Amino acid sequence: MNETSSSPGLLGRAERLGRLLENSVLVGVLSAMILLAGLQILLRNFVGAGFSWADEALRLMVLWIAMIGAVAASREYRHISIDILSRFVPPTARLWSALIVDLFTAGVSFALCWSSYEFVAQAFQFNDRLLGDLPAWPFQAVLPVAFGLIGYRYTVWSLTRVKAILQAEPSP
Repeated sequence: MNETSSSPGLLGRAERLGRLLENSVLVGVLSAMILLAGLQILLRNFVGAGFSWADEALRLMVLWIAMIGAVAASREYRHISIDILSRFVPPTARLWSALIVDLFTAGVSFALCWSSYEFVAQAFQFNDRLLGDLPAWPFQAVLPVAFGLIGYRYTVWSLTRVKAILQAEPSP
């Protein structure tokens, strides 16, 4: 389903840059998570204490890994799905079924994007704090960004499916 990454030009370069950015952030956050957790274990076992902020930071890193991982899974069209119908229906019906699933996924993603944006905006408005005395909203901003990217990708795939449906069906 990923046609832009193999195509030359601006869209292909943008897709490759997006992949590089997503993979780099995933590797960076996961590496930091492993290092911080390992250091925390060593400090607790050998010194008897650890960093007071480390557990909260690790929970935030899990959130970031989950959201960026979901974005990466969506770029490969590897979302969780139960696809029994496509084995038994003709190709045109498969396109329609995939279009409905893509539109539904995009709609849910954009709804979650909006809700999480409101959540982050409230955290900003009420000056919520994390990790001691840091503002919470930059750490939570991954939620609307990730859901927005997922919704955008499924919208593009929906348009691609509409194009395929229009090309597959003969004109009256």
